[in-house]
Amino acid sequence: MSALTRDRRTQGLLCALAGAVAFSGKAIVAKLMYRHGADAISVVGLRMAMALPMFLLMAWWAGRSSGPGGRLPLSRRQVWQVIGLGFTGYYLASTLDFLGLQYISASLERAILYLNPSLVLLLSVCFLGARLRGVQVLALMISYAGVLMVFLHDWDVAHMVSDTTQGLDARSAVAIGSVLVFFSALSYAIYLMGSGQLVQQLGSMRLVGLASCAACVMCLAQWWSVHAFSDGSLGRVTHLPWQVWALSALNATACTVLPVWLVMRGVQMLGASVAAQVGMVGPLSTIWLASWFLDEPVTARLMLGTGTVLLGILVLTRMNQPPATQVKTVIEPDGVRD
Repeated sequence: MSALTRDRRTQGLLCALAGAVAFSGKAIVAKLMYRHGADAISVVGLRMAMALPMFLLMAWWAGRSSGPGGRLPLSRRQVWQVIGLGFTGYYLASTLDFLGLQYISASLERAILYLNPSLVLLLSVCFLGARLRGVQVLALMISYAGVLMVFLHDWDVAHMVSDTTQGLDARSAVAIGSVLVFFSALSYAIYLMGSGQLVQQLGSMRLVGLASCAACVMCLAQWWSVHAFSDGSLGRVTHLPWQVWALSALNATACTVLPVWLVMRGVQMLGASVAAQVGMVGPLSTIWLASWFLDEPVTARLMLGTGTVLLGILVLTRMNQPPATQVKTVIEPDGVRD
């Protein structure tokens, strides 16, 4: 292996690793904002409002390139496809994710989101006629058993991980939060299934920029409408301390836009399969960050459950590894790698 190849591989590993850790910080930042009095609608709205100019720049820059889809105007069909993907992949997934984070630990949220490959597989079985092989069934069972272990960890320490219960008992709040984050993962899985052809046509960076811009507009419209119809009880930001605004800026830059670029850079240097495997450090970094900044408890059950999830997903993704020539996006929604 030449020195240039080694340097490129090292840079790719560092980019993929940094991107995964930065993505995992999103949940930590959100929960810190909840502790300062922000609600989920405010957190999503502030994040998207601050990220919108950067996503516009990303879409514009990608549109200038000479690569796939660069400089070509979008057809009417592509415009509606981008809007649809922005709705499922970034708007709906983000909103459900931040709503669920009010009730569960950052570690459980990350474990549920890492079920994306399994959800894509199950959707393919249900709607595309794909067939499950025995090893795939085993990998699915391992992954969901791991999530169950992490869920039971949250169940036992529910009073320590729920930032708000809104009149619910702590364990009911954990159950509701888990369902919300699961549907966030499902929404993103739908995005993944629908984005393949458009990635080939527009290029991954341009598609992500355009779809994210569409999602930002939807989140801002949601923020305004919820604030208006709730008579200002939800989505209000005027009473929030400066820490919330600083955390929002951190969320929009270091935990949203920057990791998108880092992970994509890692994919370019390593390939999607290797970059996705490096990204599996995300749940482990979430556990450490949550313990450090949120004082969330770390137990043997949590570590075992997280490791089990990663084992199942690793087996699943290695079995479904695409050909080297296939273009594949690796970004987190709020998430998660594609």
